[in-house]
Amino acid sequence: MGGSVSCCISRSERPKNDEKGVELEECPFTTEDVSEDTGTYIQHISDRELPDELAQETNPSDHPRASTLFLNKSQTDVREKRKSIYINHTSPGLLTRKYSSCSTIFLDDSTVSQPNLKTTIKCVALAIYYHIKNRDSSRSLDIFDEKKHPLSHEKVADDYYAVNPEHRLIYRFIRTLFSSAQLTAECAIVTLVYLERLLTYAEMDICPSNWKRIVLGAILLASKVWDDQAVWNVDYCQILKDITVEDVNEMERNFLELLQFNINVPASVYAKYYFDLRSLADDNNFGFPLEPLSNKQAKKLEAISRLCEDQNKDLNKSSLRRSASADNLTAINTKAVLS
Repeated sequence: MGGSVSCCISRSERPKNDEKGVELEECPFTTEDVSEDTGTYIQHISDRELPDELAQETNPSDHPRASTLFLNKSQTDVREKRKSIYINHTSPGLLTRKYSSCSTIFLDDSTVSQPNLKTTIKCVALAIYYHIKNRDSSRSLDIFDEKKHPLSHEKVADDYYAVNPEHRLIYRFIRTLFSSAQLTAECAIVTLVYLERLLTYAEMDICPSNWKRIVLGAILLASKVWDDQAVWNVDYCQILKDITVEDVNEMERNFLELLQFNINVPASVYAKYYFDLRSLADDNNFGFPLEPLSNKQAKKLEAISRLCEDQNKDLNKSSLRRSASADNLTAINTKAVLS
C-alpha cells in the first residue's frame, strides 16, 4: 500500500467564561502533572486527543470496529424484506440454497484473500445502490457532477439528479470497467473503502448526479494502489470513449485531495468490508456461489491439512525441548545452591 496522511481531529476549544463572571473549572488537558514517584510527568499526546470511539464515528473507513456506511444504509430495506418474509412464511432464498450431503460437499470458493470476482462486484454495486437510495441529502461537488463533466456525448436527462439508478445499471458500469481493465475482486473492495472514505472526509453524498464519476475515481485510484501493474488514465478514456485524459487527471487530483492523501487500507478494515459485503449478500438473498468439492480440491485440502499437522507437531516438539531445558537449568541451579 502507498503512504498515507492521517486525518487529524482537533479537540474543541476551551470554553469561555459566562456573562455572570463565574469561573469555570480548569481544563482537564494539562501539560504536566506532579507524581510522587517520578516527579514531573508530561502527559502523552494520545491522552489529550478525542476518544477513539468518537473518531470511529467520523471515519468508519479507517477503523475496523466501526460499522460500514453501506450496511447501515441497507438496514431499512432489509427490515421491510424480513417483514414480508414473516408474512409469507417463506424466504425465496431458502428454496435455492444448496446444502452438503453424504454424496456431495459444497464449498464456497470465496475467501477474504481471494474473493469471488463476479459476486463481489454485485455486492459492491448493491452497496452503492443503497448509498444512493437511502442518502440523507444530495450534497455534491462540481468535479463529480455528470451534467458539468459528462462521461459521454449523449445528452444528460433533465431529471438526471432525481432518478435513482437501478442496481443492474450500477453493476454493468462497474463490471465494464473491471472487465476491460482486468481488475481483481480485491480492487473492488478497496474501491468501496475509498468511496465511503470520500463521503466521510468531504461530507458529501453519492447521488444520481455524481455516482458514475465518484465510482470511476475510486476504481482508478484503487487499481493504482492495489494492483502491481496499474491501468493508466488514458486506458480508462479508451474504455469510456468520450472522456478526456485531462478530465480524468483533474478528477483523480481532486479525489486524492478530498481523501487528504490517505490511501492506506489496513488489513482489518479490508476484512471488515469483505464480511459486511457477505452479510449484505445474505440479507438480499444472493449469497456467494457454492461449488461441489472436486477430487482436485479434495487432494489440495488434504495436503494443506497434513502440512498444518506436521507444523503443529514440530511446534509441540520444540516447546517440549524448551521446557526440558528449563527443567534441567532449574535442577542445576538448585544443586549449586544446596552445595
